Amino acid sequence: MRAARLDRRVRKEAKLLVREARAALDLKRGLRGKAGDLEAATTEVEQGLGDSDLQRVRRGLPTLDALVDELIKRPPKSTTRDYVESIGLAVLIALALRAFVIEAFKIPSSSMYPTLEIGDHIFVNKFIYGIRIPWTNTKLFELRGPHHGEVIVFAQPCETDRDYIKRVIALAGETVEVRCNVVYVNGKPIPNKLVQEQCKHDDFEEPPDDGKPGKGPAGDGWFERSCSKYEETVEGMAYFTYHDPERPTRDRGPVSSRPNTKDFPDEIPRHCANQIDDDPHDVPNQKPGKIVVTRNQIAPGTECEPYRHYVVPEGHVFVMGDNRANSNDSRYWGSVPIENIKGKALFIWLSYKRWGFDSWGEIRWRRMGNFVH
Repeated sequence: MRAARLDRRVRKEAKLLVREARAALDLKRGLRGKAGDLEAATTEVEQGLGDSDLQRVRRGLPTLDALVDELIKRPPKSTTRDYVESIGLAVLIALALRAFVIEAFKIPSSSMYPTLEIGDHIFVNKFIYGIRIPWTNTKLFELRGPHHGEVIVFAQPCETDRDYIKRVIALAGETVEVRCNVVYVNGKPIPNKLVQEQCKHDDFEEPPDDGKPGKGPAGDGWFERSCSKYEETVEGMAYFTYHDPERPTRDRGPVSSRPNTKDFPDEIPRHCANQIDDDPHDVPNQKPGKIVVTRNQIAPGTECEPYRHYVVPEGHVFVMGDNRANSNDSRYWGSVPIENIKGKALFIWLSYKRWGFDSWGEIRWRRMGNFVH
């Protein structure tokens, strides 16, 4: 019985080797090395199998096995190839993560101070609001929509090739009004309190092209801007906002002295076709929203109370920068279509004021690793 099993194993292995050798000889006409030897060895084992002469098969099998290994089987991968394949796989994984899960962005302006500073590098969660086909606005599925107070990255509706980052103030169907720097959502003020009456923060403006020095004391584009600091609370989440330095004084004065140019809205709903401070143009996927007047007569002393609000259109969110006195946001160009939103800000992984071999002191180590709230 044992001898019969061994004979069957020899016959089975011989058939497999013959099949592999014949396939190689048929497909690889220019087979390197000893192609003639392989043909002879294959024929020898084939004839032994055909004549049921297992002794002949056993004699030819080692030679055929050695030739198949030498001439047909793939040589082991080199170290260089291993490195190339590993690097290629890592690149593919990184591209997939960037396209569907997480992406890095750099903060270019002061519109989100003090939450985010110029030179902050953040990671953005692209998965939370749904997976979209790369380089399109088509979503494969959606986990959930944005929530009040979340900091989001989106394609600016009027210039979709530019990414903006702002805070979500109101959702579709809700109302927004800003009077005397107080934001009202659905007729209720967002709770806010003064934290610091006089503050300062770094800002940046590109130096002129005429060769003259920039605003900063070092002749570059950095300069110092004055502010006042407040704290707002939305659904239990607190965050700081900056306002112009005169706001605390105005708030202590008569109501008639408080309204300023940052009040919102005016008589018409703002959108890309009538945006402030930029060239108006139509955008197919942006709806204008509407204005609703709640008080026709504004009596003296009630100028800071709600009297005209903006209704966020369906499929959109209303966003504002935390630096309320220096932010280009929905107050000027309207609401953001949901399909323009790229993700939710996660945390700061790198932060610096200047970058260079001689600028290690400009790295903001204390900010690195901070979550964005």
